[in-house]
Amino acid sequence: MYAKSLTAAAIGAAAMLALAMPASAQVPEIRLARQFSMGYLQLNVMEHEKLIEKHAKALGIPKVKVSWFTFNGPAAVNEALISGNIDIASGGVPGLLVLWSRTKGTPQEVRGITALSSQPFLLNTRDAAVKTIKDFKPSDRIAVPAVKVSVQAITLQMAAAKAFGVKNFAKLDSQTVSMSPPDATVALMKGGSEVTAAFSVPPFQYQQLENHDIHTVLNSFDVMGGSHSFTVAWAFSSFRKKNPVLYKALIDALKEATDIVNKDKRAAAKLWIEDSKSKLPLDMVAKLVAAPQVRWTTVPENTMKYADFMSSVGTLKNKPTSWKDYFFPEIYDQKGS
Repeated sequence: MYAKSLTAAAIGAAAMLALAMPASAQVPEIRLARQFSMGYLQLNVMEHEKLIEKHAKALGIPKVKVSWFTFNGPAAVNEALISGNIDIASGGVPGLLVLWSRTKGTPQEVRGITALSSQPFLLNTRDAAVKTIKDFKPSDRIAVPAVKVSVQAITLQMAAAKAFGVKNFAKLDSQTVSMSPPDATVALMKGGSEVTAAFSVPPFQYQQLENHDIHTVLNSFDVMGGSHSFTVAWAFSSFRKKNPVLYKALIDALKEATDIVNKDKRAAAKLWIEDSKSKLPLDMVAKLVAAPQVRWTTVPENTMKYADFMSSVGTLKNKPTSWKDYFFPEIYDQKGS
């Protein structure tokens, strides 16, 4: 179970390892992780345009090794961070909150770097009889990137709390199964598997809806009461402290990548297709990148709604009082929430 895997011993070991490394032994290297989704578009741009390398060089680091990894779900991402296999994690807000809560006050406290995007994710099904989550039968199985811990799983809990009462927030947990968005899409569109619904991510959720037998049951914006951050990036405080120049290069690269996406969304869509080796048509992906409910922004939005819910049901042991509690100071001048 993911929660058990983030033990104090593992965190402590990671902290001692990081603190034991002398400055002279440090290599100018940064390893970043993302997941299966278009919610990490800035990271695709950063990799393709070598923006970290560009800004590091401008700040006096002539060479830096930048490595990129793709994982399915926050459990895998956070395990990679804890084990020291990556430096920068990214995913849904709950992934950040869980690790922040478990590391708060330690040398290895985890905090958010910036947000990446605000956009909805959809719960789709091929069962015509399912109009709301109350209509799911015990035999239905709902695919999410990771059970109980992914942003989709937590949002489903929030929806269940509204539909069945707070005490029954986990009512649908037993019906969720972990599956990567690409695999969930294949299973849902093909039919005949135990998976009858998928709480997915763009662009896969829209690809699913091209099948006329599939319809949307729930939009995350409805659960959250409006627009909210979908993807964010986070890291250990020790990485930021020990690599201040490289960290600044990362921040500058994120800002430039966000500007690039917003200035030419079609070009950014093309980069995503190339980097992800997607077979989706450019017109479709470009339309999704520029969709009305999609915003490419470094500003955290409505993240405290996740924190408040997760604290209320016991998922977080430490309850933040502000979004600034779990983000680094570099973005405090923004109007986050």
